[in-house]
Amino acid sequence: MRVLVVTAVPAERDAVTRAFGGPAQVREVPGAEVHRAGPFDVLAGGAGPAAAAAAAAFALASAPAADPYGLVVSAGIGGGFSPAAPVGSLVVATGIVAADLGAETPDGFVPVTGLGFGRDSFLPPAALVRDVAAATGALAGPVLTVSTVTGSAARTAVLLAAHPGAVAEAMEGFGVAEAASRIGVPALEIRAVSNAVGPRDRAAWRIGEALAVLTEAFGKTAPVVEGWTQHDRHDRNRD
Repeated sequence: MRVLVVTAVPAERDAVTRAFGGPAQVREVPGAEVHRAGPFDVLAGGAGPAAAAAAAAFALASAPAADPYGLVVSAGIGGGFSPAAPVGSLVVATGIVAADLGAETPDGFVPVTGLGFGRDSFLPPAALVRDVAAATGALAGPVLTVSTVTGSAARTAVLLAAHPGAVAEAMEGFGVAEAASRIGVPALEIRAVSNAVGPRDRAAWRIGEALAVLTEAFGKTAPVVEGWTQHDRHDRNRD
């Protein structure tokens, strides 16, 4: 089984494949290029949960029946909630949460589940989260998916009040997890922190540093996911 990695932009995709050196093998799927490096097939699916979900779904549906994907990873850079996840750190999601999917009411925000339909979170395999965090030195905690990047202290406080313990926010994880769930494949989310969640200050962002952290992380993650997918294949064949 292969592992599908979905990033937002080519710079993140290339940071993942750079962990394995040399040119990646490239194949076309509807709307994207898939770059094969190590155990990973990596694509840049676009920004936001809708684009990420569509790209992940097309790639999953295009996988050969004899070599299906056993895991999908949403990866890239993101904002970290201070002081838990400082700039330059790495996080792995214990929960992939749609933080702004729902409705505003006179009494405040109500998540989609509170409206009586849908879901607003996915739980990656706990053992895999633990092993990836141990191999990479990542902080494990909930990662929020937002369609609008947080840009104020007030919004940061609202998110943390609604999701205590959240370590980071990004824009694609929930979409990737939704696509993976539809085909029965588990999802993981890994983020390198490029900026602090809060008042928008582009001068303080460290995108290059975060991309380098992402490269290092995937080099260390490869043996973990290879062992996990092989174990999963064995369990499926035994069932």
